[in-house]
Amino acid sequence: MKTYQLNAEARTDLGKKAAKALRKENKIPVVLNGGKLVDLDKDGKYNGKLLAGEKVVPIGRDGKGIITTDLVVNFADVRKLIYSTDVCVIDLTYDGQTRKAVLKDLQFHPVSDAVLHIDLLEVTEDKPVVVEIPVHLEGHAVGVKAGGKLYLSMKKVKVKGLYKDIPETIILNVDSLEIGKTIKVRDCKFDNIELVSAADLVIAGVRTTRAAANAAAESEEGEAAEGEAAE
Repeated sequence: MKTYQLNAEARTDLGKKAAKALRKENKIPVVLNGGKLVDLDKDGKYNGKLLAGEKVVPIGRDGKGIITTDLVVNFADVRKLIYSTDVCVIDLTYDGQTRKAVLKDLQFHPVSDAVLHIDLLEVTEDKPVVVEIPVHLEGHAVGVKAGGKLYLSMKKVKVKGLYKDIPETIILNVDSLEIGKTIKVRDCKFDNIELVSAADLVIAGVRTTRAAANAAAESEEGEAAEGEAAE
């Protein structure tokens, strides 16, 4: 994956009013998820030291919590990341430290489409992540040569793997695709990554066209006529 440099600041003033004020300054609230796993006391509280913007979110009932970090970024700094088709690992710098993360979720305003909130997921060298990456088709399908039409049903697929092993795109060769045939998620195997979208989903295929159907019908009629003549 490509690397995207992003600077942030710790956010300590939380709540809807504070978030609204930030957006008026062209800033966006961000939450960095997937931080360190910590132990909680019997009252469900964490007694360790937290940095600015950090908080502990309890998970399950086994006395564990995970550290998340509230941040804020300038819209101008994150704009290319939000609207790019590239899948990037983010070098997120704040409070004198840099952590690696991937884009997890975006929240948009229902009317204006302005970005309201960003969720990031921290990644490490040894922790697999699930991300969506684009699909690219290459080759010349035999079904297209026969008059069919190639189609792409899934522009992106979900994959799981270490961030360093995840490619920028999934490349599928369609040379052998005949009319009526498809490539499903379960048909795709790659080194070091796993496709985790539903196995029966169709990624791409070749459908028949009116011209192909007419050509097939004419061929069948011609063969039948030849058979009758031979008789």
